[in-house]
Amino acid sequence: MENQIQFNKNLSGAEAIPKTFVANVFSWMAFALGISGAIAYLFGTDMSLMSYLVSETGLTGLGYIVMFAPIGLVLVMNMARERLSFSILLVLFTLFSVAMGMSLSFVFLVYKLGSIFQIFLISAGMFGAMAVVGYTTKTDLTKLGSLLIMALFGIIIASVINIFVGSHGMSLVISFISVIVFTGLTAYDVQKIKELGMKVEAGTESTAKLSILASMNIYLDFINIFLALLNLFGDRK
Repeated sequence: MENQIQFNKNLSGAEAIPKTFVANVFSWMAFALGISGAIAYLFGTDMSLMSYLVSETGLTGLGYIVMFAPIGLVLVMNMARERLSFSILLVLFTLFSVAMGMSLSFVFLVYKLGSIFQIFLISAGMFGAMAVVGYTTKTDLTKLGSLLIMALFGIIIASVINIFVGSHGMSLVISFISVIVFTGLTAYDVQKIKELGMKVEAGTESTAKLSILASMNIYLDFINIFLALLNLFGDRK
């Protein structure tokens, strides 16, 4: 009987680790979204701050830095994660959140404030629903994830091409496909995060760093859903 009780305790503890890991990942995501949202609102609604990013002739030096900094920070955090301490990684993650917020501030110049908040809520609902699907489904989403990642590369290539073509119709098609791809990737990424939580050792620095990096994936899933929906249904000024 005592052995059975001990076994149940150990089993309960093992089951708690992935839940705790997933909770930490979503906490870091909320942390990043909070920073990005606050920065985006501050810059997007204050032209004196926005002037640091864009001028009458186009983007400023800081504006170009803000445009490319998130990509650089993502690469640094992923490629150097073993060598970086948790504290340094957290600083870089915070800088990433700030840079993303400054970059997202441009949506306030294009879309009406009420429309931005409305699309944000819709995006949050879609993201939340797919996150629940990814966490609870018993179906292995690996094959679906592989297809979605290939589709993501297609979206990136098409987006680069459209920078030069400037087709509004193509932009809408890309946004429509992006909504499908990133909602699917949300479920796939959450399932992978849950599986990762079953393998990590609780309370270690390595696990803490993994939770930050995992949160960055679902943060980007959400942001891309939001931007795609905004392009499709946002009320422009």
